[in-house]
Amino acid sequence: MELSVALSAFALLFLAEMGDKSQLLVMTLAHRYRPVSVIAGSFAAFALLNLLAVGVGQALFDWLPQGWLLLVAGVLFLFFGVRSWQDANSGEGDAEIPARNRGGFLQSFSLIFVAELGDKTQLAMLALVASTGDLWAVLFGGTLALWSVSLLGVLFGCTLLRRLPTHWVHRAAALLFIGFGLLALWQLAFGDGLVGL
Repeated sequence: MELSVALSAFALLFLAEMGDKSQLLVMTLAHRYRPVSVIAGSFAAFALLNLLAVGVGQALFDWLPQGWLLLVAGVLFLFFGVRSWQDANSGEGDAEIPARNRGGFLQSFSLIFVAELGDKTQLAMLALVASTGDLWAVLFGGTLALWSVSLLGVLFGCTLLRRLPTHWVHRAAALLFIGFGLLALWQLAFGDGLVGL
């Protein structure tokens, strides 16, 4: 394992993911769930995604058409957007947030997994492995980068977002989820996604 390849993978993927949708998702999830659950869920999702990218990434793209991935992502994001908006309108206070701790891991894992499946970071990892031939260095550097970005998102979500009224955060998360859902469905309808269906 070449250290220079691992450092290159880290730098490339850290910059590519900083401020991206998955970091924003982690921030909003960290406001609703225990930080440990969000960290564990997002770390597990990125670890699995990175293994897929470096191990069987090309086969994954051959087996699962982009159109189906966009459809599943769009529906899932819209579902969570509507649910977050309903939470904001239900008058839920901060005292009720701990009751939602049970689903933090699963929701974090599933949202990050669907959001990042076939995303630019996976493609970047595929390209790095193809160009360097150093699977382990790319896996190590890339995974460490994505975990670092997620950890920054959780820290931001737990500190600054906790000072905002809960209904504002729920509505912002709802708009974020709905935006990602509509974007995925837009890409499906007007991009190359319909070809994969």
